[in-house]
Amino acid sequence: MSEQMQAAILAIIERAPQWIRQDLASKDPAARTRAEESLAMIIADAIRKQSEQPE
Repeated sequence: MSEQMQAAILAIIERAPQWIRQDLASKDPAARTRAEESLAMIIADAIRKQSEQPE
């Protein structure tokens, strides 16, 4: 993974909404799953956009 991609993922995690952060730490399995899936979609979208950019 490139340094640019790592920086992009880090930026996404830093800007993650508070509800995702809270739900990732939740004891409720459904809340954790929802947060994990949401964060995964956000990261996947950023990776897709990154790969579409000309170098």
